[in-house]
Amino acid sequence: MARVVATPSPELPAILGGRPTFPGGLPFARPSVPDPPVVAKEIERVLASGILTDGPRVRELERRAAEYIGVRHCIAVSSCTSGLLLLLRAADLSGDVIVPSFTFPATVHAVMWNALRPAFADVDPETLTLAPGSAALAVGARTSAILATHIFGTPCDAQGLAAVARRNGLRLFFDAAHAFGSRKGEVPVGGLGDGEVFSLSPTKVLVAAEGGLIATDDDVLAERCRIGRNYGNPGDYDCRLVGLNARMSEVHAAIALASLDGLEERIAHRNALAAAYCRTLADVRGVSFPAVRQGDRSTFKDFTILVEPAAFGVDADTLAVALRAEGIETRRYYSPPVHTQRAYRSLIATNGDLPVTMAAASRVLTLPMWSDMTEEHPALVGDAIARIHRWLWDPSSRGSAEKLRRMARVGTRKASYGRVRGERFPRGDEDA
Repeated sequence: MARVVATPSPELPAILGGRPTFPGGLPFARPSVPDPPVVAKEIERVLASGILTDGPRVRELERRAAEYIGVRHCIAVSSCTSGLLLLLRAADLSGDVIVPSFTFPATVHAVMWNALRPAFADVDPETLTLAPGSAALAVGARTSAILATHIFGTPCDAQGLAAVARRNGLRLFFDAAHAFGSRKGEVPVGGLGDGEVFSLSPTKVLVAAEGGLIATDDDVLAERCRIGRNYGNPGDYDCRLVGLNARMSEVHAAIALASLDGLEERIAHRNALAAAYCRTLADVRGVSFPAVRQGDRSTFKDFTILVEPAAFGVDADTLAVALRAEGIETRRYYSPPVHTQRAYRSLIATNGDLPVTMAAASRVLTLPMWSDMTEEHPALVGDAIARIHRWLWDPSSRGSAEKLRRMARVGTRKASYGRVRGERFPRGDEDA
């Protein structure tokens, strides 16, 4: 286990002069890298073989992943984004695709890159995954498919969405970037719709450095995705569809195969970390958690809280700056939601209001979560949040909320200035 040294802090938050909880910093994410000597030897074998892409290790990864999920086909690709692009292209869709706005932009980018129109629908207020009722309301004469996201590794209401799809003759796909190893009841994510796409990028529980997997039981769809990842060329240079170069390299497949070992243990540990967060924060007013339905399993690719400003004392942005002073890195997944981002604002007028999405996006704060954390880490992060909350509501701390907000604004300006100068540029999200 990686060790991050923490220093017990007095009641005063670090942003106001107290000692930070993690003087050396607690990173937001840290890749779970397979045993380096073992992987290095396997990479040497790859290089010596002369087959560097789309070879025997890719085939083995596809076989083992399909066996784990319980589907007929897994197709390895260069990224989750390329997998989503291919899946929608292989399905030969037209018109509109219903999507959540509370998701990583790649979900919606895949729709737009296929010359399809995203029809945004709202999310469930408890799970923050696409709500079947809202999806049903978004169905129109041009709708051809639903593309939902298993947010943070939490499975969607697949049965509810499947019912909407059946009633309206739609295809049902899932962006499963976060969810290799998640389960809907006893059914592994990957076999819940017509096709699902996983990410194997560094922040995921299953890691290939970069890569993705398309999972499906549809033989025709699988074959079109296999051809599509190689420009649409089945081998005779007579392209059957407009594909792209989305092949997975043998090196990435070798890393993913090594990462499969210990996968169940990592998922169990992340669930234990999530439980530790919940225990520590259970009594903090104004903090709640997206739900994982009873009987379901999440990978907890991320652990996100919802901050209610009136009850907590400050909003999620201000708390994020206060935690940064404690040495704790955070993100605000997914704020702003996709439909409000510049690339998609022209679609707002035709997609209606998304009140649950907007309310969630205003309150989300994602806390550090990685497979080598110990349960001490979420306990200390939770203690830091609780300490900030207590200080905000301490009768002796008059004007405390406004003081903290003022300090947070200064901290935000300093961070922005540093990014412009290149001093502190945050790592990009690697969900795709």
